[in-house]
Amino acid sequence: MYNPIAFRIPEALEDGDYVIATYLYQTGVKVDIYKLAYALSEEQSSGTWVTLPMETDEVLHRHVGRVISIWEIPDYETSVPKEVTERTWVIQIGYPVHNFGGQIPLMLTTVHGNVAAAGRLKLLDLTFPKAYVEQFKGPKFGIDGVRDLLGVPDRPLVHNMIKPSIGLTPEQSAELFYQAALGGVDAIKDDELVQSHPWSDYLDRVRLHTQAAQRAYDKTGEKTLYFVNVTDRPDRMVEKAKRALEAGATALMVNYNTVGISALSMLADDPEINVPLLGHLDFSGAMYGSPWVGLSSHLVLGKLARLAGADIVVYPSSYGKFPLLDSKHLRIVTALTDRFYQIRRAWPMPGGGVHPGMVQLLYSDMGKDFMVGAGGAVHGHPMGPAAGARALRQAVDAAVAGISVEQAAEDYPELEAALQAWGVSKAGVKGRYDLMEA
Repeated sequence: MYNPIAFRIPEALEDGDYVIATYLYQTGVKVDIYKLAYALSEEQSSGTWVTLPMETDEVLHRHVGRVISIWEIPDYETSVPKEVTERTWVIQIGYPVHNFGGQIPLMLTTVHGNVAAAGRLKLLDLTFPKAYVEQFKGPKFGIDGVRDLLGVPDRPLVHNMIKPSIGLTPEQSAELFYQAALGGVDAIKDDELVQSHPWSDYLDRVRLHTQAAQRAYDKTGEKTLYFVNVTDRPDRMVEKAKRALEAGATALMVNYNTVGISALSMLADDPEINVPLLGHLDFSGAMYGSPWVGLSSHLVLGKLARLAGADIVVYPSSYGKFPLLDSKHLRIVTALTDRFYQIRRAWPMPGGGVHPGMVQLLYSDMGKDFMVGAGGAVHGHPMGPAAGARALRQAVDAAVAGISVEQAAEDYPELEAALQAWGVSKAGVKGRYDLMEA
């Protein structure tokens, strides 16, 4: 089905004021791909499955999604082999920015709303024009701003998660905080499972953890940011964030995929909330985990979170305990750190089973601008949390100096103990959750 309004080449899109969605679509053999692509673009813009009398050429010109590219994989030109039982396509559709304006929820509703239930259809990528992105502020601090806060200009940062994940009193978690800060971590966050509980109110944690950070600073001269989890219903979340700041919090974290990505923007755009924000990955696997449906991980954990205002984004380390392809890990890093109009760069924070023996791999992938996200490697270290933190800092310093972690361990008992406990990871070697890839 050809329509001269809905089918265009990329160069014909006026002024570039279109968000371009790239889809992977698997169909039957005898599909009319032009008819199907037009149906997708119309469903997500001006029309529906029947002819509409009010869907005039004027409406189409103003609002219909433009089908700008259709590729088949492989690229059959003259015939389709008889043995082929299904066909795979990459389709690009441009949607006018004025259809949804400067917000993420309606944009996602437009590019992947009803059609998300259309079968084997996955949103691979979104290309945003300047006219859309300039309506967002993005991270308040980003990579450079967090470095300025901590006074650490030229190495990867070490970010710790308090473990065990849940069940600790504020006094217990504050002691673990102090030990980790004493060992040299740059930031410590609540676990994503923790907010307020009968045994641990978040404001009590803020007060005691802030005191612990100061005690450690008095001994080491190094600052430690505390990311308190304020995940909740959006209206309560904003109120909790402001109360946490009043109690002394130096940073905030939110499970943005469960509260909604615009709830993250509410925190980032609020002028009264002037601290770094960490976006946690929870629930993201439900969105990107399938190869055929959902949307790609670099959108969920990279571009969209950065656009919404996350200064730091936690995602699964490709060398850790959860499955993620190395190519996807690097795509997320690019989405968080590459030039993106006026939007500041955000910190990639690979986590999930990360230990000192992985630091050199991560450094070789990303250079200095990433955070090492480690929980068990600090609080499960054979010599205790302070030693676990030191081991990570020693591994970071070795990577920056170009020294192998094995060589560095000869001079540092903390690092040596960590390598004896967990080994040295090599590229392509996965963690203890290998079966999750099956």
